[in-house]
Amino acid sequence: MAAAAAEQASSYSFILSISEEEARVKALNEYLSTRSYIQGFTFSHADVEVFRKFSRPPVDQYIHVVRWYRHIEAIYDGSSEKNEPCKLQTSKGKRVQPPWSPPEGTKHSRLCLYNSLTRNKEIFQPQNGKKVLWYCCGPTVYDASHMGHARSYISFDILRRILRDYFKYDVFYCMNITDIDDKIIKRARQNYLFERYRENKLAPDQLLEDVKAASELFSVKLNETTDTDKKQMLERIQNAVKSAFGPLQEAVQAKLPEEEINSCHERLLEEAKDLLSDWLDTKFGSQVTDNSIFSKLPKFWEGEFHKDMEALNVLPPDVLTRVSEYVPEIVDFVKKIVDNGYGYVSNGSVYFDTVKFDSNEKHSYAKLVPEAVGDQKALQEGEGDLSISPDSLSEKHSPNDFALWKSSKPGEPSWDSPWGKGRPGWHIECSAMAGSILGQSMDIHGGGFDLRFPHHDNELAQSEAYFENDHWVRYFLHTGHLTIAGCKMSKSLKNFITIKDALKKHTARQLRLAFLMHSWKDTLDYSNNTMESAIQYEKFMNEFFLNVKDILRAPTDVTGQFQKWENQEAELNRNFYDKKASIHEALCDNIDTRSVLEEMRSLVSQSNSYIAAKKSSRQMPNRLLLENISSYLTQMLKIFGAIESDDAIGFPVGGSSQNINIESTVMPYLQVLSEFREGVRQIAREKKVTEVLQLSDALRDDILPELGVRFEDHEGLPTVVKLVDKDTLLKEREEKKKIEEEKKRKKEEAARKKQQQEAAKLEKMKIPPHEMFKSEHDKYSIFDENGFPTHDTEGKELSKGQIKKLKKLYETQEKLYKEYLQMVQNGIAN
Repeated sequence: MAAAAAEQASSYSFILSISEEEARVKALNEYLSTRSYIQGFTFSHADVEVFRKFSRPPVDQYIHVVRWYRHIEAIYDGSSEKNEPCKLQTSKGKRVQPPWSPPEGTKHSRLCLYNSLTRNKEIFQPQNGKKVLWYCCGPTVYDASHMGHARSYISFDILRRILRDYFKYDVFYCMNITDIDDKIIKRARQNYLFERYRENKLAPDQLLEDVKAASELFSVKLNETTDTDKKQMLERIQNAVKSAFGPLQEAVQAKLPEEEINSCHERLLEEAKDLLSDWLDTKFGSQVTDNSIFSKLPKFWEGEFHKDMEALNVLPPDVLTRVSEYVPEIVDFVKKIVDNGYGYVSNGSVYFDTVKFDSNEKHSYAKLVPEAVGDQKALQEGEGDLSISPDSLSEKHSPNDFALWKSSKPGEPSWDSPWGKGRPGWHIECSAMAGSILGQSMDIHGGGFDLRFPHHDNELAQSEAYFENDHWVRYFLHTGHLTIAGCKMSKSLKNFITIKDALKKHTARQLRLAFLMHSWKDTLDYSNNTMESAIQYEKFMNEFFLNVKDILRAPTDVTGQFQKWENQEAELNRNFYDKKASIHEALCDNIDTRSVLEEMRSLVSQSNSYIAAKKSSRQMPNRLLLENISSYLTQMLKIFGAIESDDAIGFPVGGSSQNINIESTVMPYLQVLSEFREGVRQIAREKKVTEVLQLSDALRDDILPELGVRFEDHEGLPTVVKLVDKDTLLKEREEKKKIEEEKKRKKEEAARKKQQQEAAKLEKMKIPPHEMFKSEHDKYSIFDENGFPTHDTEGKELSKGQIKKLKKLYETQEKLYKEYLQMVQNGIAN
């Protein structure tokens, strides 16, 4: 090492002794030709000093000098300006990286939700990081769940899933069950009394007498009703009772056989159930004292509600609260409101003092619907049917006050309290239960649009009176109304469709897609058109998924799955990312699923066009690109709750309850069958064996659809194999048959008409021209020797214009008649 350094120093001493720079560079070039930094030679301080003596950078002809100069310059910052000494600066050390600045980027959209508290879209900002406390008003369980319930709970399920799975919030979801309520009490009493009445098996005469008495009470109720929709509903009930009353009365008077009388008896009993139940409750309701009667009804209907929610794929709440289980907490809640000065006791009941609350500068009553304050009809509906009477109204300091605790009357369930036996008011239950679970402030409170006033406004008032704050709820979300074919849906008006009945006609996914295709906060019309749109959307998406699966099943090796991208792929990928950005924007904009589904539809349309273009040019579509797109669409549908399975692509086959993946299990066998069938068809076409081709078509059209399998034949391309829901395929087959039958019918009708026209033409041809006008006595009275008319019915000579027209007709008939004679001569006329 030392010897090498000495040798290097000696060589450089010689080189530096050369005064003329050109000669010195030449000598240095020759010396450096023996040294390569690639082979391990490195530069030293002596090297740097030699190069610093240059007045300018070396010229290219001295390649070894240039090579070393550039190598050293890359390490040391030096000057290479012309007409200046070349100075490699060793004092600065190693060169540093140039400055870096981040890209400007784009502005990130933030989630905005329509907040009923402001009636505007507001940026969603939870109170505690990503944690979201959410309370949702649950059902009052006294009857079957209907599509109005589905409107709220499917919509909130969609919002909850999107917040949790798309925006990655940690959602804690609490929902209540109202199992103590005026409607429940009244319905439970009526059911109990009516069943006892039915068990007594009264004689027909007694039933007729009771129905008469019940009808009188019902008529009073009908006459007092001012609501048009409710009046029409009551009139329908009254007419149904009358139509059943007459036949039983006639059967009894005519002393018809006992079997016929019993049939009429049962019909009247069924039609008059509502009338009799009301009548019985008026007479005997106060005698019903067994609390178990009032708990049995809501327990049954709560169970049915949970079954319906599971069938709709609605996620269960993290916490479920029942009013009957929280009575002690409700009592404590009411006590504190009274202690805080916002409640008062009156005749064993406790009322909320709206005037006192609203006069406090920290509080405001009716935040949601301030214009509804004083709406006595709405306030009374909120108090309940059993709580509206002159006595109860006189107990209040103000008509706007509402019950926190109701003193129980005979025939009502009751619990102990500091104010005597009673039961919770309607509004207080949510405040007490939500407060005990979520604390003094929640991020989201949800419910139906019709709950805004008085229920939610009263909830807000009593909760903020309890906690002495003004922010019990940060964001109030209300789902829109549901109409049935444009008409208001109402359980009390008996104008509703149960969830179970709806699921008999459409799948849970189709119902969810219908809701996704509309804004969650606007009115949704449940109609045939709405559901048909959802069905077509599902079919459109499913066909795309099935086509992509077919493409992905095409055999290829490991490297074959990575295909070169051309302009078509680049364009589709750009569209894909554009659509993802648009979908994100739509979700940020008040979770606009309607726009999201349209963007997804557009992306599928673009992908379908790409696939069609590739197939038309006999090219294989890009597998990975289509897999990415279909996986993304599948994931979005999973987030929305429209897909339950773990399949990477598309809708599940055979239902989500299957423990095995049917598609992956049976598809290899179906693929073999498809290829075998295609080979047989090819031979049959070449040999012209039509019977085999017919069998192949029958396999495709008749046998495989019964198994949920669709074969799609395409000219010049392999058969596409798809697993589709059996019922869907059978429905498609029936529709196809109807279309074919309609085509056949139209074809036969056209042939029949043509035959009739030809027959009519032949009959016309048979008429000799001199006879054609003679039968028209209502037009002509005199004819010449050729049978040509000359005068009309009044004896007036025909005008030249009329004669000219008739001559044309005459000449035309001459030709037709000659043709007919020729046909007779040739033996072809029938």
